[in-house]
Amino acid sequence: MPSPAAEKDALAHWMNQADQARLLADADAAVEGIAEATWIDVIQKMDEVYSQLVSDEIALEQKNEELESSQQFVFSVLAAMSDVLIVCNRDGEIEQTNAALRELTGLSEGALFGMPVARLLLGAASCERMQRVILQTAAQGGSAVIELDLIDAQRAAVPVDVNCTQRLDGAGRHAGYVFIGRPMGELKRAYQQLNDTHEALKRTQQQLLHSEKMASLGRLVAGVAHELNNPISVVLGNVHALKRYSERLAAYVAELDRQGIVAPALRKSLRIDHLLQDLPSLIEGTLEGAQRTAEIVNGLKRFSALDREERIAVDLNAVMQRAIEWISKGVSSTFVVHWTPQPLLVMGSAGKLLQVLMNLIENAYGAASDHAAPQLWISAQIGERSVTLFLRDNGPGIAQQHLSRLFDPFFTTKPVGKGTGLGLSISYGIIEQHAGKLYARNHDQGGAEFVIELPLAPTWPCP
Repeated sequence: MPSPAAEKDALAHWMNQADQARLLADADAAVEGIAEATWIDVIQKMDEVYSQLVSDEIALEQKNEELESSQQFVFSVLAAMSDVLIVCNRDGEIEQTNAALRELTGLSEGALFGMPVARLLLGAASCERMQRVILQTAAQGGSAVIELDLIDAQRAAVPVDVNCTQRLDGAGRHAGYVFIGRPMGELKRAYQQLNDTHEALKRTQQQLLHSEKMASLGRLVAGVAHELNNPISVVLGNVHALKRYSERLAAYVAELDRQGIVAPALRKSLRIDHLLQDLPSLIEGTLEGAQRTAEIVNGLKRFSALDREERIAVDLNAVMQRAIEWISKGVSSTFVVHWTPQPLLVMGSAGKLLQVLMNLIENAYGAASDHAAPQLWISAQIGERSVTLFLRDNGPGIAQQHLSRLFDPFFTTKPVGKGTGLGLSISYGIIEQHAGKLYARNHDQGGAEFVIELPLAPTWPCP
């Protein structure tokens, strides 16, 4: 027999079912009383609400795509920045960095997030400068530039030129700071490259000016040499003839004197003896001056002439040996040239290169001739595409004020009558025509040293 509690629960359950049935019956009665038009309005409203929900969802997806695209653009810009970037809050805690800073410090993005920015600085001076610029930026707004020492991955100082800017939130309130800096090493390298380029442009400009000056001077001296050549040839021819005539005249007078035909009084009054004594020296002096002038004219013609000789492979060692041999025959036997023969093939004209080497060897002897034992050391250094010759003498060297003018036409340090001042200038032009370089300097061990750089002849591998 059921307990009173069980009977009470069964009665309550039966009453709930009765209530539900009654409510359903009332709802059916209410539905039967609603008109069809009302149902149509309800359905239309539901369709409108559903359409609006779909439109809002599409618009939300588009906004999300735009937000993701903007976020990706910002991330790509941050990753591409070569300057370091630090974004921190008002308390100086890092909120955002870029790849350049992470690469510089060797720290990951997670390690940097929330770190006080002062921990990236090396030295109290940098911390004080940052604190000062933060206070200034917070008070006045805008931006300021300072130089800080960041700590790199090896715990070394890296000077960085930093721009500090105040960061504002969406409401325009002060939210923190943005630091953008460039390591000074890059600036120094860029400045050095700019400076090197500027120096190269200056050298190129000087070379262009020098080439133009040489071209103009070449045209001038070509005309002068042509005008001087004809009268000098006449003078030389006449002096040689006068020398022969004076020898015959002296022999004739001597024979007349031997036979006693010439009157002694007339001979004395005409100073025939004095004339015969002075005539040879006068002729020799005139001949020497004319020959000297002819040499100057030939030097001017060589200076102004264009090199039209064909460029071929030249054995520089053979040219050097010939130059040493020819110069040694005309100078003191005490002059010693130290040269170790070696195969050196360059592209050029053997005759022109011989002219240059003879001139430099002769100048070396002239500079060292006052020395008890004049010597010249010649060595070669072979590079990948060029050969460099070094010619060093044991003379007194080159005066500092003369180094910049050494290759100027007509400049010479030799006494009057000993040099034309064209040898080095002509040599410079010849080497330049061979796509090489010629310059002079004083050697550390004393004496002057001339350096010639010439391109090597191309070598073709055997099949």
